[in-house]
Amino acid sequence: MSLPFDCQKLRYFVPLFEISGDNFNELVNNINIETLTAGKNLFTLGDEDNFTYYLLSGEIDLIDSEENKVTLTSKSRQCRFPIEHNKPRQKTAKCITNIHYFRINNDLLDVLLTWDQNKNYIVNEIGDNNTADTDDNDWMTQLLQLELFHKIPPANIQAMFQRIESVPVKKDEVILKQGDTGDYYYIIKTGSCRVIQNDDVTGNKELEIAVLEAGKGFGEDALVSNVPRNATIIMNTDGMLMRLSKDDFIELLKEPILKSVNYSAAKEMVKEGAVLLDVRLLSEHQNKKIAGSINIPLFLLRLNANKLSHNNKYIVYCDTGSRSASATYILNEHGYDAYMLEGGLNECSNVSEESAA
Repeated sequence: MSLPFDCQKLRYFVPLFEISGDNFNELVNNINIETLTAGKNLFTLGDEDNFTYYLLSGEIDLIDSEENKVTLTSKSRQCRFPIEHNKPRQKTAKCITNIHYFRINNDLLDVLLTWDQNKNYIVNEIGDNNTADTDDNDWMTQLLQLELFHKIPPANIQAMFQRIESVPVKKDEVILKQGDTGDYYYIIKTGSCRVIQNDDVTGNKELEIAVLEAGKGFGEDALVSNVPRNATIIMNTDGMLMRLSKDDFIELLKEPILKSVNYSAAKEMVKEGAVLLDVRLLSEHQNKKIAGSINIPLFLLRLNANKLSHNNKYIVYCDTGSRSASATYILNEHGYDAYMLEGGLNECSNVSEESAA
């Protein structure tokens, strides 16, 4: 049974308080407040459901495989965080009293967090190395000079240039619209465009954050992480764009770059010197993390990428894999040897033994 609820109270919970604007409204629209009676199980040891649970009122026992119990009350600080956030569940959550709770689909939560952070970091990437006087043929040379293309098989690059198509565009033409589903990756052959984002704070719907010139690419974030477009792109001039379809981008560029490892392989790599990189928000990292990992939230990663060492391998993780996909792609763009952790933190069944509460 769903109950009426002041949605702003959701801001109390981690990491929900860090989700902004329309993303927060989307989250609210997908949440119902539910009740469960004393003696019932919220979830059971071994469950593999894909939800994040939060306790609003009442008390529960968390019971492990050896019948050890930890009691949580809704007033405890720990209840700001998700309850027993592992997959499969490492404990049973049994109601001591009647409770109110809500749950969020993990994939939805991670997509909203990814989109939110993508919106924040995009300006750091596209503000550099713009060249206004690029010759008509220089776009291909500039593209191939990116670190990313050093890691892509030559056959893929050849196929990309065979499949990429040219699109003439006019001044003030909208190429991408914030919130839309990603369909193409674009490269500017001639002309320039501006990057616009909705400003949740001021309500300004025409906040220009950067200008892109010939030789620059855009639109990959939505294709890498399967999240909505994080900005609107509008042509400043007439020009020519080159575009690669989503399917071709995934086959030729994303798949060769996004290497993944399971948790067992990741632990072996760490023993050999690899670094675990948590790209979730600081509040999430402080609540639960893999021991020894460092934390650089996704929205800060481009800004801080040059502070990492190219001598290290990096194993990137988030909760489900959405944010770590973006982060792994970014690191490879910058020339790092980076891998994403398969399934994210939620799939690491024994990570609780290596976590920090």
